[in-house]
Amino acid sequence: MIAIIDYGLGNVLAFANMYRRMAVPVSIARTADDVAGATKLILPGVGAFDYAMDSFRESGMYDIAVKRVTQDKVPVLGICVGMQMLAGGSEEGSEPGLNWVPGMVRKLDTTHFTQRTQLPHMGWNDVRPRQASPLFNGLETDARFYFLHSYYFDCQSQDDVLASAEYGTTFACAVNHENVYGVQFHPEKSHEFGAQLLKNFADI
Repeated sequence: MIAIIDYGLGNVLAFANMYRRMAVPVSIARTADDVAGATKLILPGVGAFDYAMDSFRESGMYDIAVKRVTQDKVPVLGICVGMQMLAGGSEEGSEPGLNWVPGMVRKLDTTHFTQRTQLPHMGWNDVRPRQASPLFNGLETDARFYFLHSYYFDCQSQDDVLASAEYGTTFACAVNHENVYGVQFHPEKSHEFGAQLLKNFADI
């Protein structure tokens, strides 16, 4: 059972509805017991890094989620700010992150932006897989996803970069370290490409 962690941030219903249309078993986790019974986890997130981390820690699901991911090795998919929370920390705030994928979250460098390129990065963009991964099955070419962000994940090891995108510069938009996956874009807003990625995660 895939459990979407509902700690008050992110459109959990959109993910649940997409999985239900695919007939994939899914639940919305609002308690520690909900997380404890899951075989996969999705960690969505929107807004500021520190607020998201504080909200997650205060949700009552933080400790069991850490145990399930780090000890039980349950696959987890972080989305948007949920992906950024996988890092050790962020330039946007001062709170420590989960540190499940070694790296830091940094602000996109505007010094190379053209007049038409502004923050936040918002809209559709090509996503190019950097290595083979079951998360991108069927998305190896011509995949486009919807983005809304000003910060990106700077991986400590390039081996953890699954895919990249271009916006003023090349940045990692999907990461993977062991059983931990993250995507900067919004699959729930990315039509057939997003549906394929969520199905791929269910199949991992």
